[in-house]
Amino acid sequence: MGQPITVVEKPSSRTGVVRYETNRALTGMGHERYRAGDEILGTAPADELARRLFDRGGITGVHVNGNVVTVELAEAEAEGIDEVIASLYLYWVEGVEVPSDDELMGADG
Repeated sequence: MGQPITVVEKPSSRTGVVRYETNRALTGMGHERYRAGDEILGTAPADELARRLFDRGGITGVHVNGNVVTVELAEAEAEGIDEVIASLYLYWVEGVEVPSDDELMGADG
């Protein structure tokens, strides 16, 4: 459940940098920059995306500006990054239990 994000990978003129254009604005009109090893405390979509990308591994930096995600790779392999971005708004995936109506409404049993 949720909405998948459409992601298009775009090449960069810089070696080790890959751009991804999405059909969703992830930062509004601002931009966010993250470096590997930084503690990411926020709860905004860009914050969560950066955490997921760093958890994937092989990434040294992430920059999110509106609907563009720029990834600096530690390794030459970008495989699977588009899937991490596309699944950002998918909440109930395999292995996650969907809450009951009572749980969603906050009803006490």
